[in-house]
Amino acid sequence: MNQRMTRRTALRSMAGSAAILGTASMVTPIAATAEDAPAKLKGNIHHSVSQWCYGKISLDDLCIAAKQMGIEAIDLLSADQWPTVKKHGLVCSMCNGPDQIGYGFNRVEHHDKLVEGYEKMIPQVASFGFPNIICFSGVRAGMDDEKGAANCVTGLKRVMSIAEKYKVNVVMELLNSKVDHHDYMNDHTAWGAEVVKKVGSERFKLLYDIYHMQIMEGDMIRTIQTYHQYIGHYHTGGVPGRNEIDETQEIYYPAVMRAIVATGFKGYVGQEFVPSKDPLTSLRKAIQICDV
Repeated sequence: MNQRMTRRTALRSMAGSAAILGTASMVTPIAATAEDAPAKLKGNIHHSVSQWCYGKISLDDLCIAAKQMGIEAIDLLSADQWPTVKKHGLVCSMCNGPDQIGYGFNRVEHHDKLVEGYEKMIPQVASFGFPNIICFSGVRAGMDDEKGAANCVTGLKRVMSIAEKYKVNVVMELLNSKVDHHDYMNDHTAWGAEVVKKVGSERFKLLYDIYHMQIMEGDMIRTIQTYHQYIGHYHTGGVPGRNEIDETQEIYYPAVMRAIVATGFKGYVGQEFVPSKDPLTSLRKAIQICDV
């Protein structure tokens, strides 16, 4: 896989969810053997994995492999993919929403369309028993951060009553604006935490992406300790390159995972690295690294 692949380029390269589901696996077929029995993990972390990083593997095969590794959930799926994970006894731990990275809540002119989309999708997420739906701030495009934060708060408050009614979390992702998502507004944890505080609902949280925040801020363990109450989900990825989270990159993931566990976090930690080696071997190793 291209080491510079991002979620955006991966999605552009796919013909749509139906095409993904119909794509034949490009890896050795998964066989159920004694060796592949569900892994016994420590249970301190609820593990998930982002499907977009494994586009050459069918969703069915990814679900089978995930269960064998002790993974409980699949991240970033659209509504037509939810029945597949449900069939395998897994959860979609972060559902795709109606907005996009560049089209988010920081512009008032987006609010009516976004609110309509979330009002439609949140009950659907709840009907499957899934916990989270993603959202984005949008890009600055000349807007100052204070104005963007105020706009996000205004729009998100319109969504919270339905999120609270159906007990679904709306989760805004932190992304880096330095390498992958130029001009994205929610690119620092402190900014996102202020938005969460001002929205003032237990159903609005941040997605703290470890890869993205290492690029923007570093100092991750202190940041997690300071802002953990505003974080509802985590993603991983190796820095630099967004590849494996092993010894080839600069983050020491066991220490970061221990810091997350120490906060009492009960949500999901999703693997969102792009494998540069055999994908399922790399995924299994990542789960072992994060099983603290």
